[in-house]
Amino acid sequence: MKFFLLILALSFSLIGCSSIEIEAVSSSEEETQRILSLGLSHEDNIIEAKKLKSDHLISVVTLQLVNARDAKLKYQNDLIESEKIARMVLVSDNGMSFIGPKISNTLADIMNTSPVSQSYFLESSKSLNNEVFRHKIQLIYSYNASKPRGFKAANLCDDWGRCETLIQLIGESSVSFSNCSTTNCNYTEVFEIDLSDKLLRDSIQKGLRMELISNKKTDKLNLSVAYLMGYFNVVQ
Repeated sequence: MKFFLLILALSFSLIGCSSIEIEAVSSSEEETQRILSLGLSHEDNIIEAKKLKSDHLISVVTLQLVNARDAKLKYQNDLIESEKIARMVLVSDNGMSFIGPKISNTLADIMNTSPVSQSYFLESSKSLNNEVFRHKIQLIYSYNASKPRGFKAANLCDDWGRCETLIQLIGESSVSFSNCSTTNCNYTEVFEIDLSDKLLRDSIQKGLRMELISNKKTDKLNLSVAYLMGYFNVVQ
């Protein structure tokens, strides 16, 4: 009798459970994409996110919506800047050679005693059959020091800032000096790095980060998304 009552109770329990509607649990990515597909303003997207059922999901989706907004704004800014870069690219009369605009930065050392002027630009040439591009980046460093830096190699850096992939040894270089004292001179060091067509074009969406290695120290060089977008809008 007790066994019969247990079976009966279990049967009622299963019938009750079968009447409960089980909803599929949406991932944060799915919810984010659903909200973005509504075509609302960012402020309204956040309001929509706050309607979700759990605090954790609200928090994660809100963060993803903010990131999506920031990525959209960055792309719009990069697009505007890339149009300026494209207008400054020099093209040879035969359309086979290209020179990008020169970008200049000032790099302060750790002690901030001797700032370094860093300038660079891309230069490309196209083969006669219009199928193969050769690219190189030209770099100019100006600084005051006791001896030349002697740049010798370049490493490719990943998204996490690790710079372990050797691109190549530095190519042709030259050093000039002026205004020497008993200990220091003003040096201008010019060198170039060959870059593959695939590496540059694959970097258009994220930019290209390199580490320049010299006898004294290393420096970082960033080819921005806007620079690469604008340059390769012309170099076709």
